[in-house]
Amino acid sequence: MSQSTLIVNGHIWSAHDDFIADILVNDGKIVAIGKDLHKQYSADETIDASGLYVLPGGIDAHTHMELPFMGTKAADDFETGTLAGLHGGTTSIIDFAIQTQGKSMQSALDDWHAKADGKAVGDYSFHLAVTDFNESTKKEVAKMVEQGVTSFKTFMAYKGALMVDDAMMLGLMTEVKTQGGIITVHAENGDIVDSLVKKFKQEGTLSPKYHCLAHPAIAEAEAANRVMDLAHMTDSSLYIVHTSCRDSLANVKRNFLRDQRVFLETCTQYLLLDDSVYEKPNFEGAKYVMSPPIRKKDDQVALWASMQAGHVHTVATDHCPFNFCGQKDMGKDDFSKIPNGAAGIEHRLELIFSEGVVNKKITMNRFVEVMCTNPATIFGLSNKGSITIGKDADIVLLDPNEKHTIHSKTHHHNVDSGIYDGWKVTGRVKTVLSNGKIVIRDNKADQVVKGQGKFQKRKQFNYSL
Repeated sequence: MSQSTLIVNGHIWSAHDDFIADILVNDGKIVAIGKDLHKQYSADETIDASGLYVLPGGIDAHTHMELPFMGTKAADDFETGTLAGLHGGTTSIIDFAIQTQGKSMQSALDDWHAKADGKAVGDYSFHLAVTDFNESTKKEVAKMVEQGVTSFKTFMAYKGALMVDDAMMLGLMTEVKTQGGIITVHAENGDIVDSLVKKFKQEGTLSPKYHCLAHPAIAEAEAANRVMDLAHMTDSSLYIVHTSCRDSLANVKRNFLRDQRVFLETCTQYLLLDDSVYEKPNFEGAKYVMSPPIRKKDDQVALWASMQAGHVHTVATDHCPFNFCGQKDMGKDDFSKIPNGAAGIEHRLELIFSEGVVNKKITMNRFVEVMCTNPATIFGLSNKGSITIGKDADIVLLDPNEKHTIHSKTHHHNVDSGIYDGWKVTGRVKTVLSNGKIVIRDNKADQVVKGQGKFQKRKQFNYSL
C-alpha cells in the first residue's frame, strides 16, 4: 500500500537555490513541489516544517561496515551503521567490497551483499576495492559495471595486503575507463609509511602519536601527485578519497591546469580536528588513529577554503569504528597494532552544518552540494541527491537553531567511544524520510525495519559535474 506524506512550509535547499514551499511524497517518490499544495492534494500524513531546513538525504560515499581489519572487524555492521546514519540524516552509503588477493572481484561483491542484504536499514551501494588486478580479474570489470558497481578503489598503502603497484594501477585505469567506471584511490606512499613505522619501532617510540608521524603529509601528497600522473597518462577520471592536507590540495590544483577530471573527497575529522589529539594522556590518542592521520590546523583552513572554492567535491566519513576497550587497546604497547578507523556517520551532517555553515566557512548551497548532490552525481546514484520531482523521497528536516552536545553515551554507533565527544553543535536533524517512509521522527527511530534498505545499482560514470 502506498503511503503519501505532505511536507508544508519548509525552507527547501538545493546546491543552487532555496525557497519556501511544500513537498508531496507518494509511493516513495517526490511527486510535487510548490506553494499551498495542501489546497490541491490530500495525504496520509502532513508534516509542518515551518522554521526548518528541508534537504535531500545525505550520502556518505565512504564507509566500512563490518570490515575485517588488523585481526578484528569494524564494530558497526550494516544494520547498526545505517541506522546511525539515518539518525544523522544520511540516508544512503557507498561501502567498500574488498577483494581478497588471489580471489575474484565477484567473490568480494558476493561477500558484501551477504553482509548487507536483509540487514541494512538505509540504502546502500558498493565500490569494488581491487587488490589483485590480472588478466583474469580484468575480465570482471565489465561484470561489476553490469551489476551496478561502477567505481573501483585502489590502495597505494598497506603493502602485502591491499596495496597495488603502478603497473596494476595503469591496467585497471585503462579497463575501468573502457567500461565507463571511475577509479577511487587511497593516496599514501606505502613505502614511506612502512619505512617510518619500522624506524619508530626500532627506536622504541610506540605511542599513538607515532602513527601520525609515520604517515606524514608528504607521503599523501607524493602519492596523490603520482596517481594523477597515471590518470593523465590513461586519460582516466579520478576520485581521491579522504584528502587531508594542504600539500595534496596544492598538487591537485596544479593538475587542474592540464584539464584533468579529478574529484576530491575529504572527511569530517580532517575539517574539525588537529594533530594535538595524539598527545592526549592515558592512551586516548588511540581513538584518533586512522589513515591518513589527523593533520594540522593549517590543513583544516586549506580544506575549508578549497571546499568553498569548489576544489573539494564531497565530505564523507571513512566510517570504520573500533571499540576503545578490546580493539584499539590491541596496540597499547605498539601503535602499529592499533586498528585504524573511527565512527562518524551519525554526526557528519550536523557537524559540517554547525562548523561550516553556521560559522560561515561554506555557504548553505555548497553544504547541500558536497553532502548530498555531488556524491550522487559522481557515483551514478541517479535517483538520489536532490529534492526534485521523480527522485526518491530521501528528505531531511533540520532545525538550524537547535543546540546540542555530541556524546558516545547518546550516539547510535555500535562503539564504546567517539572522537567528537563533548562537541557542541548548532543544528539538529529532526525528521528523516527514506524512500518516502518516515524513519526518524523528532530524533527517534520510527518504524524502522531491519533489511528495509535497498541496494542501489549505479549508472556509469558521468563527468558533467
